[in-house]
Amino acid sequence: MLEAIDHVNLVVADLERMAAFYESVLGLKVTKRVTISGDWIDRTVGLSGVVADVIYLDPPVGPRVELIRYRRPAAGRPDGLGDSNTPGLRHLAFRVRDIQSLVRRLGAAGIEFFNDIQQVPIEQVSYGPDVQKHIVYFRDPEGNLLELCEYKSGLAPPSPLR
Repeated sequence: MLEAIDHVNLVVADLERMAAFYESVLGLKVTKRVTISGDWIDRTVGLSGVVADVIYLDPPVGPRVELIRYRRPAAGRPDGLGDSNTPGLRHLAFRVRDIQSLVRRLGAAGIEFFNDIQQVPIEQVSYGPDVQKHIVYFRDPEGNLLELCEYKSGLAPPSPLR
């Protein structure tokens, strides 16, 4: 039986740049660095001759993010999107408190958001009585789609940031 999401794995091209972004900009904590190889990982991911460097980053709560850079075998982008070692993920959503302040801080750090913070219409998606969800999308340095989301009870939607 499933208990929870353990981790999210992002295959990346530039491991150090991506780790710096997730640690310095988003505030996740690097908790481990390893190199993986051998028959066990070949069997696990369905590839041969795997050698990969992995950085584990933990948020204060919830599943960790694993950044992995495959040294072998190499893969391109966007060809082979169905292969285990191809970079990319549809999106990764981080639950936050005070989305407005975080968006301002990230904006000051050079993050470009798709738009202002949006309120999910409760007529389309309900999260419970008087619960509003606010979201905003942006990309990490390798173009992976990220989302910040905040749930508020009985509050007015946030004002525009501009």
